Amino acid sequence: MTDDEQEVINRKLIAAKEKWARERRLITGTMDEAHEHRLPPGQREVKNWPVLDLGVQPDVTTGDWKLSVDGLVENPVSLTLVQLIALEQCESLSDIHCVTKWSRYDNYWRGVSSRELIALVRPKAEARHVIFHAYDGYTTNVALDVFAADGVMLAHSWEGYPITRNHGGPVRVVIPRYYFWKSAKWVKRIEFSRDDSPGFWEERGYHNVGDPWKEERYD
Repeated sequence: MTDDEQEVINRKLIAAKEKWARERRLITGTMDEAHEHRLPPGQREVKNWPVLDLGVQPDVTTGDWKLSVDGLVENPVSLTLVQLIALEQCESLSDIHCVTKWSRYDNYWRGVSSRELIALVRPKAEARHVIFHAYDGYTTNVALDVFAADGVMLAHSWEGYPITRNHGGPVRVVIPRYYFWKSAKWVKRIEFSRDDSPGFWEERGYHNVGDPWKEERYD
């Protein structure tokens, strides 16, 4: 496939998802704020792990991967994968809820918790938001308290194996509380900011928060 052909496919994919947002596709109108059911409203369980991206899967090797953590922090850092793995490691079991209506239960992750990174870089008092930047140009945003919540991590392993390129390896963000578009693949920079900065899909009609239990699919 040529670069021009790939670009046409990418534009069609993005246009289709923008249309979903305008039409509020998949919204059920049924909320489960009490989380009485494991499956959020409008979702269906799957056993596989579907691959969704912008049509580009950057080829970042484990040796080339680097992460910058900067912005409004006292101690900005740049980490290689070896340095990331040298930090205290954690494990987590969580469900994936994708805005395209599928959920996958009991995903076993290993990596570095967001709290470990927060302790390392020491965000300044005025920092309120976190912006993720990926190797494919993708961005997305969450509030700092969301990033600091239980189960949030930078994961390098899934089900006991290194995360594959098509699922965001070598390292991706995992935020189990929200729809999975908030869990940026191929992460290369984590920016702490005073101001919010809506990311790629948030600027194209997707909800700025993305809580699956409230069906916050679109803005």
